Amino acid sequence: MASLSGALLGFIGVFIVLRGMSYIGHGLSHSIFGGFAAAQLFAAQFYLIGAGLWGIASALAITSVAKRSRVGADAAIGVITTASFALGVALFAKFGTSGPAFENALFGSILGISVTQMVGLSAISAIAGLFVFFRYRALLFTTFDPEVADVSGVKVGRTDAYLMIILSLSILATLTVVGVTLVAAMLVIPAVVARMLTDSFPRMLALSTIIGTLSGLIGMYLSYYAGVPSGTMIVLVGAAVFAVVLAITGGRGLRRSAGLDAHVEAMAQPAAASR
Repeated sequence: MASLSGALLGFIGVFIVLRGMSYIGHGLSHSIFGGFAAAQLFAAQFYLIGAGLWGIASALAITSVAKRSRVGADAAIGVITTASFALGVALFAKFGTSGPAFENALFGSILGISVTQMVGLSAISAIAGLFVFFRYRALLFTTFDPEVADVSGVKVGRTDAYLMIILSLSILATLTVVGVTLVAAMLVIPAVVARMLTDSFPRMLALSTIIGTLSGLIGMYLSYYAGVPSGTMIVLVGAAVFAVVLAITGGRGLRRSAGLDAHVEAMAQPAAASR
């Protein structure tokens, strides 16, 4: 479960990091926590469904507000997601919960995983893989040149909305393993490390997925022996990998983005023709 969670977050995190949307992963994880708390109060047996719908609605609201008003995406994320998180904390404090413990939701606990959640995580991982496979060129084009993609016939708004839905579902599926306060880190760290290691977009996808998988696997074992929450140790392992790669590559790794942009441009151009 931890390995699959890390793989899913590393895979989706590539698109989030390259789009400069790292903050939205942090925001949506907090927003979903609000739905997590509210759904347990009113429909405890369906709290995952309620939290998922809450997260999707928050993601679409952020996209809509950012595009249709003068409010920037970062401001929209700040208002919508922090308000949702505050609501979740207030509901937990006022009414308590009959479901997973508050600390498990915040920091992650592999012991809180149910068979239903295992199936859900596997299904969402498969959906994410299929989505990227069938929409690869459109995602590539909108990630690196959304303005040109729009005038070339790629439905940028629809592609962005689909990506936000996949992101929300991915955060929800990994919430119990990694925790709401740490899931954003696992969206960012594997992708950033992969970007430091390669200037090829396909290799970046593969490396980020592998790094996320190994971070989840190693972090899970270490959390058991250290007696700390699983999410905490998984993130610490990812951070250690980042530190090692940074020490090895230095500034050269941080400058790879220019090469990646150039490499992707030629691949992205046929996206309009594939629509």
